[in-house]
Amino acid sequence: MRVFVAGGSGVMGQRLVPQLLARGHQVTATTTSAAKLSLLERLGAQGVVMNGLDAVSVGEAVAAARPDAIVHQMTALSPAHVGKPDFRHPDRFAALTDRLRTEGTDHLLAAAEATGVPHIVAQSVAVWIGGPAGRWVTEEDPLPPDRTGPKMRRSAEALRHVEEEVVKAGGAALRYGPFYGGGAIDDQVELVRKRRLPLIGGGTGYFSWVHLDDAASATVLAVEQRANGVFNIVDDEPAPVSAWLPHLAACAGAGRPFRIPRWPARLLAGEMAVAMLSEGRGFSNAKAKRELGWELRHPSWRQGFREELA
Repeated sequence: MRVFVAGGSGVMGQRLVPQLLARGHQVTATTTSAAKLSLLERLGAQGVVMNGLDAVSVGEAVAAARPDAIVHQMTALSPAHVGKPDFRHPDRFAALTDRLRTEGTDHLLAAAEATGVPHIVAQSVAVWIGGPAGRWVTEEDPLPPDRTGPKMRRSAEALRHVEEEVVKAGGAALRYGPFYGGGAIDDQVELVRKRRLPLIGGGTGYFSWVHLDDAASATVLAVEQRANGVFNIVDDEPAPVSAWLPHLAACAGAGRPFRIPRWPARLLAGEMAVAMLSEGRGFSNAKAKRELGWELRHPSWRQGFREELA
């Protein structure tokens, strides 16, 4: 197949492009910077500079590539785009990414329709703050919930837009868990080593991690099978912060994380960070395994963190 990867120079794209090529596909991958074209060429892709927020730029790039499928991996979350993460002001930190998930998604869907591209796979996020209690989040649960607060509302609406529009067009929305592997958690490891990533309250928020290589392999399967619907792309072991954070610290050779109450943490880190670390819910990957035939090389963050930091 000819596969068009929008956002191919990002952390996910750099793992996805080689896996697509290894399966015999031809890949056109985009970047916003001409300086990164050589990176895409080293990966084996045809590199293209594209502005995902410009409908003409997107339309011309897709028309020139003549793909059989489009993969939407466009975000603007790297330090080069937005600096260091600012969890006190998530609305500012995620503003450009929110636009790529709304306007950018619409531009890709319009280009696909104009050029007859039959299938699109897009990135969503496995993040849930608060309920449903007593079970893992499944694809039947709308994402994200309404209790996101004013600073997160725009991001919530952007993710909802991706899922609704892509699925309606016959494509697949992949809810990726937090990435690790290939340096994806270097910032967190640095904070852990400086003992600046604490346990908040009881550390009861759940994370559903996924190794970048496993996320890429699920994406390849969704492309090849022309999957339709929402899929949770997470590992087998959703875990509370009280379990994975001390383990990460031990793997990094750092001291055990401090524990602080929620109220001072809210003042220091902001409402979103506190909510994620104390109220996040875990996700089920049963549908992706069942319908895509997805097999994980890294089924648990426990072994994955050890390998990452060996």
